[in-house]
Amino acid sequence: MKFGQQLRESLNPDWKFYYVDYAGLKKSLYERADKGYTADDEAEFVKMLDGELEKVNSFQQTKSAEMKRRIEYCEKQVAMITANSASDSAKREQLSIIEKEIDAVISEVYELAKFTRLNFTAFIKIVKKHDKNAPFVLKPTFTVRMNNRPFFKENYDELLLELSRLYNIVRNGGVDIDQGKDPQSGNGQNFVRQTTKYWVHPDNVMELKLYILKYLPVLVYRKKDTDEPPNPAITSIYFDNENLDLYQGRIEKSEGAEAIRLRWYGDMKSNEIFIERKTHHEDWTGEKSVKERFSLKEKHVNDFLAGRYTLDSKIEKLREEGLKSEQDLEHMHTLGSEVQRSVHDKHLVPVTRTFYNRTAFQLPGDAQVRISLDTELTMVREDSFDGKPRAGDNWRRTDIGIDYPFPQLPEKDVCRFPYAILEVKLQTESGVEPSQWVTDLINSHLVEAVPKFSKFIHGTSVLLEDRVEVFPFWFSQMDRDIRKPATKTIGVSRGSSPRGSIVDIDSMVRKRRSTASGSPSQSPSSIRFQDEVSIDVDDDDAGDISSQNGGVDSQLTTQGYDDEHTALLGDSRGKRHLQKRPEHASQKPTTSSWLQYLNPFSHLTSGAGAGASSNRQHPSRDAPFVARQDIGNGTGDRRIAVPVRVEPKVFFANERTFLSWLNFAIVLGSLALGLLNFGDRTGRIAGAAFTVISMGVMVYALMLFQWRAERIRRREAGPYDDRTGPTVLVVVLISAVVLNFYLKVNSSF
Repeated sequence: MKFGQQLRESLNPDWKFYYVDYAGLKKSLYERADKGYTADDEAEFVKMLDGELEKVNSFQQTKSAEMKRRIEYCEKQVAMITANSASDSAKREQLSIIEKEIDAVISEVYELAKFTRLNFTAFIKIVKKHDKNAPFVLKPTFTVRMNNRPFFKENYDELLLELSRLYNIVRNGGVDIDQGKDPQSGNGQNFVRQTTKYWVHPDNVMELKLYILKYLPVLVYRKKDTDEPPNPAITSIYFDNENLDLYQGRIEKSEGAEAIRLRWYGDMKSNEIFIERKTHHEDWTGEKSVKERFSLKEKHVNDFLAGRYTLDSKIEKLREEGLKSEQDLEHMHTLGSEVQRSVHDKHLVPVTRTFYNRTAFQLPGDAQVRISLDTELTMVREDSFDGKPRAGDNWRRTDIGIDYPFPQLPEKDVCRFPYAILEVKLQTESGVEPSQWVTDLINSHLVEAVPKFSKFIHGTSVLLEDRVEVFPFWFSQMDRDIRKPATKTIGVSRGSSPRGSIVDIDSMVRKRRSTASGSPSQSPSSIRFQDEVSIDVDDDDAGDISSQNGGVDSQLTTQGYDDEHTALLGDSRGKRHLQKRPEHASQKPTTSSWLQYLNPFSHLTSGAGAGASSNRQHPSRDAPFVARQDIGNGTGDRRIAVPVRVEPKVFFANERTFLSWLNFAIVLGSLALGLLNFGDRTGRIAGAAFTVISMGVMVYALMLFQWRAERIRRREAGPYDDRTGPTVLVVVLISAVVLNFYLKVNSSF
């Protein structure tokens, strides 16, 4: 769909006179270009463009101020309702009216965000058309004009936080009952915890946030002695060696695979650094994957990693203060020693940095539903493997901070992920279904499920592509548009609507459009553990939402725009998410193993391997616990790791199948021996035939058992069924029986 048509179908009819006159500007440009574009034409066109920019900027500023006033009005009304002595039923009725007004404000905020996105894209596109059709270059000067009227950088932090707080008060009958509660309380032991990750297209981020805050408040941790929310930024430094052993273990989900990272919350002035270790355990072991951590002062980090600083003094201080139990202190000492040993023995160095801003949604004191949304996700190289000192002898590079989008970095050192990451953690009693709104959310068009997505794995595989042998499975999803047409009434509507019945106004537009131009990118909030040592059962790699919490939506940025759009703003926010990835990764990969050449029925191999070319690369045998699928990138084959759960019972099932085949072969062989030893001429001929069949079945069963066992060990994709073997066996047995019958009948005459 052309952008002009998309703009006409997406605009708010009530605001239609305040959108940029995209059609008029384009018509004027083409008419002037056809007649011969002159300097006077350029001056007139620039004047028209400035007028449109001023119109859009003024309207956006006016509506933003209006939203703030309406929120202040709602706050005053809620305060008056809670202060009067009316009955509970009267209060609920009055609060329901306020709730409708809040619904309307939410709709307006969503419309304003979309208004900003569409107009920003319109300006980008019309300037691009101008530079293509006119003899003058407008982009550099118009960039300055737009930066002087930065309507696209509107800060929505306060709006969303206030809306969240108001909804929380209305939800609780006019009382802010969650104040003072510990957000981590209510975490019982008899719960089943499910964690799933999703990608969110930038076009859907604002809509998603506004939908969630109607049911869960934004969780804000404020620093002591201050009312200012902390910085929402979360930065992690992941360690590995030149062979990427930790990366290999994490992507293969090897038993006991480690991930070691150093994390801090907020800006570069943060003095508290958390040293974390994640250990993966297979489900069949009966153990859960665990995340452990402790904190250090920034000045001690380098000495700790070098082994010159131990935790003895810190532990002794905590013991004197009585802040931790002896068991916790002992665990801290053990964890610190093990991390130091791993860094030394495995020669670990900083490899990949991840940066993002987090919004956390949770009812304080109720951990049944915990949702976090990470935006502006960026991965940066920290290693010196190519001879270029980045971090040097320090534990992190010092030439960058949290200044997203890190325009000072060369493109080969940075990967800006194109989507936001939504993480939904459900903690419910066994057999109890989650709330309907949560089910509607995770099944909606707003999200794309990507189980076990890892920021560390993605960043390392893209930034160090030449050193990586196995790529994550989600690479096949990167080349396609994850936006989907709306299939349910979920989203944000124009105008007020009852809570729980929110109508998506963009459903028809989403079904028709195939591309989108702009997107708001928000700086969400996050949460922070204050514990010195925390142990958290955690199967994911994106971190617990219990980190640090700040504001919500820092500004509208250009995340999601193409390189030409972002270049207009003078930054380098291009989508380098797969700039170096294998070019055929989106195709269905192939699988193979050396046993296929021994197996006479290797053509039964599923997937693209059934029709793959004979020029195959065989998976190496050094990493048996991964499903490897070959993909070509023009410079050699690469493999994708597909998440396949393999438990011991799968191996046992393969053994039982082999024993069943062997049992049949032994019975058939015994019959053949009897005919050979005690039968007449006809019986001996039949016995010889059955003997050959019995031996063939044994050899075939052994080859089939080895072939399946090898594929299971490598976690290759199924199916593992065998339709050829039983068919051939039946045909051969029928032939042997017919031969025996024929010889016996002939010998009787």
